[in-house]
Amino acid sequence: MPMICFCISLLTKLLGRLYYTDPGSTRPGALPINIAAAVSGVALCGTLAGQLFFGWLGDKMGRKKVYGITLVLMVATSIASGLSFGSSAKGVMTTLCFFRFWLGFGVGGDYPLSATIMSEYANKKTRGSFIAAVFAMQGMGILAGGIVSLIVSAGFESKFKPPTWNEDPVASMPPESDYIWRIVLMFGALPAALTYYWRMQMPETARYTALVAKNAKQAAADMSRVLKVNIEAEEERVEHIAKSEQNQFGLFTREFARKYGIRLIGTLVHGFLLDIAFTVKTCSKRTFSVPLDGSTSR
Repeated sequence: MPMICFCISLLTKLLGRLYYTDPGSTRPGALPINIAAAVSGVALCGTLAGQLFFGWLGDKMGRKKVYGITLVLMVATSIASGLSFGSSAKGVMTTLCFFRFWLGFGVGGDYPLSATIMSEYANKKTRGSFIAAVFAMQGMGILAGGIVSLIVSAGFESKFKPPTWNEDPVASMPPESDYIWRIVLMFGALPAALTYYWRMQMPETARYTALVAKNAKQAAADMSRVLKVNIEAEEERVEHIAKSEQNQFGLFTREFARKYGIRLIGTLVHGFLLDIAFTVKTCSKRTFSVPLDGSTSR
């Protein structure tokens, strides 16, 4: 999923060349700073909203069902981002920002659901390692986005062999170059779509089924199928745990703050600072990009 969100940072210079180049200028065009910030950061705004909405919806409808909804949303908006349209540069950028907000909305839902599903499937000893492995895939997704961008750019250069800007400013931007950023954005839908079947085959987490849906027998049956061992449903024990006063507290309570406050704040601060650093980097004029002439520039 990180590839879907973060590959835009590799394409901002190309978008500037394509849509904001002045024919009479001696320098290639670049995205205005406000548009560059919007294109790069709007998905993060959607991510924040998506985390809150789908996190709440996952508690109401179940993790598995909402997990499928977020995946469909991500695939659809990733394809739609590559199909962004408009009669002017501003129109294309507006459409792109619109679709990327909803893309971020879906990605935002995928983050808490992935962590919750993994933690509810894992046992106490391996839970931290499994959740760390889930979020470690973010780096792999960013790397994959860079590789795809390089492959598409190299294929374009090999096919059309455009001259550099200094040699011929007009010929350096053939009409086919508009497909490069669209292909990269739409390619992000492929790995997401490939996981749909396995997500739908995955049973609901036993902790949700037993403690929220109050169906201990179904939870035992689901875990027996996953672990391939016979598990007996302990309905009385599950009912006692669900009704225990120790577990009857909300998010904004003193009991929650005492048990999970420090861990929650640590996680929030870490993620918040990481996103700020990443957003500043992607919006900076010194972000690495792949220009049309194939050379690496700053």
